[in-house]
Parts: sequence; C-alpha cells; structure tokens
Amino acid sequence: MGSDEAETNNERTHDTQSICLHAFSDLSRISPPMFVALLKACYVRGTEKATKKFQVLQQQVHLVLQNSPQPGPATFVLQCLYVFPVLGPLYTEGFSHLIISSLRRLLKTIPAESEAKKLAAKIFLDVTSGLVNHEERVLIKLLEVVDVKLENIAEAMCDLEVYDGNLDKAKAYMGPYIFKLVESQSFMLAVTLLERFSIRQSGEEFLMRMIEENQFKAAEKWATYMGKPLLVILINKYLDLKLLKNAYELIKKNDLKQDFPEVHLMYKESQLKKFAEKGLWDIAESRVNNNRQLLEYLVYLAMEAGYSEKVDELCERYALDGFAKSQEPQAKPTVTRFLHLKELIVEDIKWVDEADGLLSATSYIEECKVIGVDCEWKPNYVKGSKPNKVSIMQIASEKTVCILDLIKLSKDEPDMLDNCLKRILHSSSILKLGYNLQCDLKQLSQSYGELECFKHFEMLLDIQNVFKEPRGGLSGLAKKIMGASLNKTRRNSNWEQRPLTQQQMEYAALDAVVLIHIFYHIQNQPQAASANSGQPNMEWKSNIVSHIVDTKKSKAKKTPKPKSTKEVRPMTNPLSN
Repeated sequence: MGSDEAETNNERTHDTQSICLHAFSDLSRISPPMFVALLKACYVRGTEKATKKFQVLQQQVHLVLQNSPQPGPATFVLQCLYVFPVLGPLYTEGFSHLIISSLRRLLKTIPAESEAKKLAAKIFLDVTSGLVNHEERVLIKLLEVVDVKLENIAEAMCDLEVYDGNLDKAKAYMGPYIFKLVESQSFMLAVTLLERFSIRQSGEEFLMRMIEENQFKAAEKWATYMGKPLLVILINKYLDLKLLKNAYELIKKNDLKQDFPEVHLMYKESQLKKFAEKGLWDIAESRVNNNRQLLEYLVYLAMEAGYSEKVDELCERYALDGFAKSQEPQAKPTVTRFLHLKELIVEDIKWVDEADGLLSATSYIEECKVIGVDCEWKPNYVKGSKPNKVSIMQIASEKTVCILDLIKLSKDEPDMLDNCLKRILHSSSILKLGYNLQCDLKQLSQSYGELECFKHFEMLLDIQNVFKEPRGGLSGLAKKIMGASLNKTRRNSNWEQRPLTQQQMEYAALDAVVLIHIFYHIQNQPQAASANSGQPNMEWKSNIVSHIVDTKKSKAKKTPKPKSTKEVRPMTNPLSN
C-alpha cells in the first residue's frame, strides 16, 4: 500500500499506488481536506485486514508529516481533526488516533509550532461545547501529545471572546465538563484533565466514589496527584478491602514503607503462601532474600503442608533448627485430609533405571489390562525458556508402580527403552489411563523426539474427559470419588535429583495408581445410578482414544460411534475375558 510497491496490471492496485504517491510525497500544496480524502481512499482500497492497514498508514503518515505540510506538521494534524468528523463515526475515531499517534512520534524529534497549542486548546473548547464531534479519548490524547496547559485554554477562550484570559475563569469553565465525565463514570479521563489543568477539588469525596466503583487505577492517579494525605487514605482503604497487593504496590511506588512497615511483611507472606499452595517452593524460597522472618514463615508453611523434607532442607540451609523445633507443638493441624499410598494397598514401587529392570517391568506391564500413566519433570521458572525434559514416567497397575528413569534410560539404553515402551504404548490390548493426557504426551514427544514410542499411542483414556466439569484437577477428582485429596506439595520439586526422596517416590506412585481406582469407580457406576445421584454420566468408552500419530501434528481420534447405515468394526475391549 506504500509508494514502493511494484506496479502491476491490476487497475485497482495502480489506482491505490497513484493515490499513495500523490499523498505521501509532498504535502506543501495539499490541504487538510484533500489529505483526509486521500487517507480514506488509501484505507478503503487496501486489501489487508483493518489492523494491518492502520499500522501501515500510521507509519506512512509519520513519514509524510516531514514532507513540508503547511503551516507545520502539528498545525496540519490539528486542522485534519476538524475534517475527520465529516467522514462519520466509522472513520473518525480510528483516523484521529492514527494521525495523533503519528504526530506523537514526530514531536519526539522536532518541537511543535508555537500556534499548535492554542489551536489544540480551541479544538478542546469546540468539542466540549458540542461544535465538533470527537471521542473523549481522542481529546485527552490530543491534549497530552501537544501538551496543552490551562493557560492555553484561557488564551483560546480569550480569542473566542468567551472570557478575558483569566485562569480562574478557565478553571470554572472546565468544571461542568469534568463533572459530566464523573457522572458518566469516565473517571480516568476526569482525573487526567484535573491533573493536566492543576485543578484540586473534591479530594477525598471524589476518591471514595472511584473506590466504590472499583476504579482503582483512576483513584491511584488522583491520590498520587493530590499528595500523601490522600495516598494514606487510599492505602488504608485498600487494607480494609483486603487488597493487599494494591496497597503494597502503592506504598512501594510512593516510598511510604516507613508509614506502613507491617504491610511489606504481610504482602511478602501472602506471596509465599500462594507459592506454597501451588507447590512452587523453589520460587517461594527465592523471594525470601535471606529475610529471617520470611524464612521462618516459609518453614512454618512447609510444616503446615506436611512437607517434612522441605522443612529439614530449609532448616539445614539457613540454620533454623531451633525455630523448627519450637514451632512443632504450635503447628496448626492440616484441615484437608490427603490420600495416602498405603490406603490403596500398593504392594511395590519399582525404580527402573537399567536394562534388566526395564525388561522385567515391561513383561509385567504387558500382562495388565489397565494401567495408569503419568510423568514428572523439573519445573522451569525462566519465562520464555523451553521446559525441562520429562524426568520420570510412572506406569501403575492396581498393586505395583514402575517408575522409569527416562533421563538415564534414554542415555544408556535408548533402543531398548524405545522398544519396551512401544510394546506398552502401542498395544491395543492395554487400556492406558491418564489425567490431562495431551499435556503429558506433548512433553514426552518434545523431550524425546528421537524415540518412535512417543509418536504412536493406542487405547488411551483421559479421565479428565469423562468428567465434563473437573474442579481442582486430579486432586479434586480424587476427593470427589475417594473422599480424600492428593497432597500436591511435591509436584514442583526437583525431579532430576537422584536419588529421589521417599516422599517423591510415593507422590509419583500415587498420581499413577489413583487413576486405576478412579477408573474402577467409573466402570462400576451404573448409568441410571449416576443420573439419580447427580454424578456425571459415565460414558467412558466413548472417550477412549484409539489412535494418535505424532502428537505435534495430529489430533486424537476417538472411537467412532456406530451409524445406522454402515457397519462399524467394534474396538477391542481390553477388559473382556
């Protein structure tokens, strides 16, 4: 759409290029109305989507404003703003923002003409009096870009013979318009005008109204402008509303830590608690910054969560043994009841990291009709970076869980690992259960793309898909089905450390074996009974995925439902004798 486009035989393209060449080469003899007409023609004839066309036009307008528009670029833009309303609302706002943004970029390198501020003030007066129709956001943007002050408004009013240029009278003129903005709940626009024109009135009352309407950004802007007394009122109001983060950030931004010393600690503790609840213990520890109070609080959170190895780790690293012992009797009992591995009567957890163990585990798993599958990897907290490789893969029967050390096996025995997992994952006689399987399969495929075993899957059932409205993930589902949640504190632990702790082993095993027990509940739940009890419809068979090829490119194919006119070959049921 620019002047550098190659000529084609297409008449429409030729016309568009001619318009662009004419409009964007020399503005010294182009009037604002003509420029606006050409701008619209360029937009209408463009073949790209609206956003792209606006981006291209904005860049071009920024460039051509340097091509000698008379009497100057800022004045030329302001004159165009008088013309845009003629185009109607469909174009007025968009073109106004476009040309003002282009002017903003230009004014970073050259100053505006001396008459520009007065003309911008005149536009403001014409808009507020209803003579010119522009959106309020366009008006505010114009005042900011041209940097219009109250004295410019007063000067424009004097030229219009409205007032004699007195600043107090100019403020009085602004009052009704700002009041109108407040009544329409355009609080940010009202605050921007009050701040720009140095009008201080209705301080606390205005602040409270913005808070009542949840206009917190506008309230903060107003309080910051008015000074410390209003900031203190706003911070206390935030604390009353339990908006701790808002209070903390406002205190930090305005250097009021000495006035609210307890808020800093309260906020940091609340952050640690959120990280702990999500199992992000490493992040929580990194936010402590060797603060003794926060370290003690983090240890307390680990004790409360029953994360004994984290308690020991923190106490040893930061010499907090005395604190931990003193807190043990005072620790609050955990309200939530967690499911324990021993309740599921698991007989054995096998750690598989060498050839013989892998062959033995594979032979055992091949004899199973239903298995639970899960995997774990070390979390990566660096934003934008690739996730770490999947570290372990858990494959469980009802009584035994095999935990495969994928990192070691893929390095030491890649061919054997590939072959053994093919025998399991490609088998159509073994039903493989998972929760949010697509995530795990994607991670496995990305981590070990060189292995064929993760490019083809048979007989998968994602338990999550059976329950149409899962809440709380697998832990919430376990609570709903089995009466107890899963303790997820170790979910984001270091799964690449060797050996894994006993607690990590039990956590990993439980995540896989609980799938078996949930499945048996689903399988044994009659449809009529589930309907009467309010349980979800247990149509689990229709959710079995029969085949997936390369999870990076293909989608899962579900078992087709029989049609009345065609014969469909039934899928092999691994549960049938």
